[in-house]
Amino acid sequence: MAFRRSHSLQLPIGLLSLLSTISLILMATFATTTTAATTNVRLTFIRKPSKILPVFREAPVFHNGRDCTKNLVHVAMTLDSNYLRGTMAAVLSILQHSFCPENVFFHFLWSHYDEEIHTNIKTTFPYLRFKIYKFDSKKVRGKISKSIRHALDQPLNYARVYLADILPVDVNRVIYLDSDIIMVDDVEKLWRVNLEGKVLAAPEYCKANFMRYFTDEFWMDPELSRTFMGRNPCYFNTGVMVVDVHKWREGGYSYKVEEWMAVQKQKRIYHLGSLPPFLLVFAGNIKGIDHRWNQHGLGGDNIQGRCRSLHPGPISLLHWSGKGKPWLRLDSRKPCTVDHLWAPYDLYRSSKRTLEG
Repeated sequence: MAFRRSHSLQLPIGLLSLLSTISLILMATFATTTTAATTNVRLTFIRKPSKILPVFREAPVFHNGRDCTKNLVHVAMTLDSNYLRGTMAAVLSILQHSFCPENVFFHFLWSHYDEEIHTNIKTTFPYLRFKIYKFDSKKVRGKISKSIRHALDQPLNYARVYLADILPVDVNRVIYLDSDIIMVDDVEKLWRVNLEGKVLAAPEYCKANFMRYFTDEFWMDPELSRTFMGRNPCYFNTGVMVVDVHKWREGGYSYKVEEWMAVQKQKRIYHLGSLPPFLLVFAGNIKGIDHRWNQHGLGGDNIQGRCRSLHPGPISLLHWSGKGKPWLRLDSRKPCTVDHLWAPYDLYRSSKRTLEG
């Protein structure tokens, strides 16, 4: 179709457009000034910061097998916009590999109410059984010490310390999981581990150099170094734990962890975030379980986040602990080999995929 050009305008169209825009601005300014003067109200325009959350495609529906009971498996995780993509992948992997997926009940903890995140979960997993709890960041205000990585200093990273205070009283056992994990086995197997009277169970790594998790000042202090006397302390990762919530409440373990956080504020006795106080309270006194339940360290170290390969042996859970996260490395097109094991569980719907239909 051909458009007829008008010759009746003596000024260039671009100039007319500019003049019209200026006129509109002056009129709007005059109207605003007049209104403000009339009502004696000072007008202040504040632009609300926009937060762009990832968009996810809807996950498949998973149903229970024939022999499933109605016994619930309680799983606790934190919710944070920066790790939401990891959380979604983790949830999908748990449901996909569970023989009784409808029995899995998720307890999510967040620092503040976020309608967008709540909507994301509901639309991605319409049939998910879950509840969200507010973790009051004031609980750890003034108790957190700066660590070697900023992400470890976030208040929500300490929510696991207060699980027993937050969860309903009828929840006697819970599996706590970080957001950067992928489950490739039935979560109920982990749920059923025999705690043998211990407060928590986790894979132990006794070949790790336990001393490096604490400063020289800690080991040189006669009183502090006696902390592990009578125990055979081994490293364990707090991103995968089975916790007897009832025993935790009875023993007042939230307070015991807090006591060590207070010592850290006075003397720098460790460099990491919430892990060392857990080790100080529990190391050498937990139920050690098979290493297959925490193939950890796939995110590399806490400084560089370099690629790491899988440890030998069977695998039930992959854990990208460390600085490098698989979704970030995949997006940057510089993935590690292990990141391709995470990719099939990624529900992220990029703008490119959306446009392509």
